[in-house]
Amino acid sequence: MPTSIAVTSADLVLPATDHHTPTAALLQHPDDQTLEAAVADMQVLVEQSGYVVALYPASLPTAHRRRIHAVRALLESDRIALLASPLPPLALSLLVRQLRQLSLCDVGPGVLASAARLLSHYLHAGALLGSVAHLDRVPVGLKAHARSWVPGSRFAVAAHPRAQLVKAGAGELEGPEYATRLLFARGQLAADWVTDHLAAAWRVQDVQEAPLPAASPGWWGTGRLVEFAAHLPDLGVVHQLVASVRREVCRWCGLELIGDHCGFCAAPIGPREPRDRAPVPLRQGTPSSLGP
Repeated sequence: MPTSIAVTSADLVLPATDHHTPTAALLQHPDDQTLEAAVADMQVLVEQSGYVVALYPASLPTAHRRRIHAVRALLESDRIALLASPLPPLALSLLVRQLRQLSLCDVGPGVLASAARLLSHYLHAGALLGSVAHLDRVPVGLKAHARSWVPGSRFAVAAHPRAQLVKAGAGELEGPEYATRLLFARGQLAADWVTDHLAAAWRVQDVQEAPLPAASPGWWGTGRLVEFAAHLPDLGVVHQLVASVRREVCRWCGLELIGDHCGFCAAPIGPREPRDRAPVPLRQGTPSSLGP
């Protein structure tokens, strides 16, 4: 059985793009499940798959966060990785799908857990907003706040990998320099700026639509939005990217991993040799630019 991927919200589970990608397990809110039932479900999941990689938003309500950490503590298991992510909801759902796809490849649980951080670097996430008056995820200047009160104003905002904010039609968001697909989700705004203007400016290969995650209006501070995220186009590119990074062995739990700490036990990796590299830069067009 492949390593199980778990999430804290059902709308973080995008439909699979093939018939092989497994779904993700749902770690329910404390209001919807007793602690005893949550522990029992997690124990079954670990027994079935060996390891569980659970992703949850950094903005997850405190009660829900405490529940998943309590379950892990009660099971006294080092086979459960709990990974908080600062990504916006739609981009986080894409990361979850990429890990679900990778779980079927020749990728061990330690590498799979640490790949979440690596792959986040290659997600370009933002939103078209009708107001930035309540936006606290990206710095907002006084002029933008003032313009939020002007009827018909729209703002193009990028939250990841770099914060950006421009008035739609009066500026451009810097996008990826490599081939991507664009996923968008409609709120209470028309999506034409995203599907036409942004897609052309970012030279995406394809544009697809998904339902708006329930957490998106709260994350962006308004329901007048169209959320979007550009992502790597296929599993072959994603797998080659992960495989190109040097692997280490965790000195505490013995799992093979990439990056600077273990996703399961959080143990840091010791000093690295100078030949180590930062995440591989991708160039527009071809997977062949993914060097070792």
